[in-house]
Amino acid sequence: MLWQNSPGKKIGQKIPRAIGIMSSCAHLKTSLLLARILFICVLGFLFSSCIQHRELLNFSEGEFPDSVANTPPLMIIQPDDLLSIQVITPDVETSAPYNLFPSNTNITSSGGSRPLVGYLVDATGKIEFPGIGRMEVAGMTVEELKQKLQTGLSDLLINPAIIIRFINFRITVDGEVNTPGSFIMPNERVTVLDATGLASGLTEYANRTNILIIREQNGERQFGRINLRDRDVVNSPYYYLRQNDYIYVEPLPERTATVRDQTQRIVQWGSVGASLISLIFVIFSR
Repeated sequence: MLWQNSPGKKIGQKIPRAIGIMSSCAHLKTSLLLARILFICVLGFLFSSCIQHRELLNFSEGEFPDSVANTPPLMIIQPDDLLSIQVITPDVETSAPYNLFPSNTNITSSGGSRPLVGYLVDATGKIEFPGIGRMEVAGMTVEELKQKLQTGLSDLLINPAIIIRFINFRITVDGEVNTPGSFIMPNERVTVLDATGLASGLTEYANRTNILIIREQNGERQFGRINLRDRDVVNSPYYYLRQNDYIYVEPLPERTATVRDQTQRIVQWGSVGASLISLIFVIFSR
């Protein structure tokens, strides 16, 4: 009896209990560590495709210029342009033969809208104008063509007034915009902001820092890029658009997560789920 109540026996009983407690603490620490690692992995997976607020803003970098020349570039007439040329004189009947009517026009249509009536610049850069004949217009500005017509008609009409406009001023907006497509503009004063507005704005995955503009000028194809987050973008030579410009808004890298193969996404989520189940099993089995 004395031996059973001795201090040695009590110590012997406490040692296994202490070992068990220490083992439980070690298992708990291991489980907590695994839980933290899995939690970090899940957060990294969930937020890998998040877009930062600053990536959604225009005009957020640099300084605004003190002043900006509010003058769009001169439009250059090119082959396939459709021109509206109106000759005006005090006597309407005198100028009538020099104005187009539906019976003798080049007509195109745009998405079911009313026909566009005008002079089509052919592949050689020429048009056929009443009273003057075949004349080369490609490479000229609107003002230069106006002066040329006034000179050519000076022997036929008294002080004719000439009004010239581009009818098929078309731009195409593609990429990360809400409504990509081609648009015919009502006037020649068009900016890249107007273009993205016509396309219902940029998506949340649009890369505003590297918008590509493809332009055909003097028979050559030019490539320019602009940064809409730059406050000095209004001074870019590509800020004002020209006829037939193509605007491509490239996606941010985060866009990849939304269009990748669905099987791959299922496998990733399955792996996360399997890891979570395994962790729960380890925690409760100990």
